[in-house]
Amino acid sequence: MKECNLRIQIMKIIKEKISIITNYQHKQLASGRWFKMPLAEQLANVGSEVERTILWKNKNNRDYSDRALERALELLDLTVEDIKNKTRLKEILRLREALVDYFLFDNQFSSSDELWRKYFYPFNFAARRKWQ
Repeated sequence: MKECNLRIQIMKIIKEKISIITNYQHKQLASGRWFKMPLAEQLANVGSEVERTILWKNKNNRDYSDRALERALELLDLTVEDIKNKTRLKEILRLREALVDYFLFDNQFSSSDELWRKYFYPFNFAARRKWQ
C-alpha cells in the first residue's frame, strides 16, 4: 500500500511540474467525459491505443508508434485521476509501468504483443457488450 501511495505522490508531483505544458491529445475526454466512463470502457480505449502502438511498431514506424503510446499513457493518466478507480490504482499504475517497460525500456516483465492483446481483449469485449 505504501508503494502505491508513493507512486501516486510521484505522479502528482510530475503532473504539477509539467502541468504548464500539458496539451491533452484527448481534449474532450480530459474535460470530463472520461470520468463518466466505467473502468472497463476506459481500459478498452487504452487498449485501442496500445494496439495502434503495436501495429506501428511492427511496421517499423517509430514516430507513429511513439505517438500512439503517448496517447495510451495519457489515457492511463486520466484513469489514475478518476476518483472511482481509487481501489484499482495499484493495478493501473503497474499496467502503466509494464507498458513503459515493454515499449521504451528493457522489457523486464517479459511482455509481448500477444500478452498485451490478451490483457486488453476482455475490456474491449465488456465495453462492446454495453453498446449492444
